[in-house]
Amino acid sequence: MCSSDLNLQHGANLKTTRKFTDFKLHFEVNCPDNANSGFYLRGRYELQLEYEPAGENPPNRAMGSIYGRIAPSVQLPRKPGQWESYDVTLVGRTVTVVRDGTTTINRQKIDGITGGALDADEGEPGPFYIQGDHTGGLKFRNITVALPAK
Repeated sequence: MCSSDLNLQHGANLKTTRKFTDFKLHFEVNCPDNANSGFYLRGRYELQLEYEPAGENPPNRAMGSIYGRIAPSVQLPRKPGQWESYDVTLVGRTVTVVRDGTTTINRQKIDGITGGALDADEGEPGPFYIQGDHTGGLKFRNITVALPAK
């Protein structure tokens, strides 16, 4: 099986064994057209990754949003099938998202867990969790985690 054959269908969700409190996360994602997935922060807050048909989702459920909670303040051009970078800082429930070098969510408080959360223990460390049970075809690379600067 070659790498281009991987994750084309619905698949398994991926979850880290390690749990995290405050962090800086970097990853790159290649999201094809008509795809829908998410990268869960502490397993509770979904960073939406989707290229469903334009206008199908409200802004707080579009690419780069905190699903159902926070819409990006800047709408970047769609880039299905191309690599995009995300830098996410989460301290407590305050999140900053930088997509391809542009800050799209700046120090916004997340007002609660998002749909699909692993649990509701917001004060506890949690894992990273990549949604694989929606559409397939997304690719990830260069995932790194660091502690935020104090």
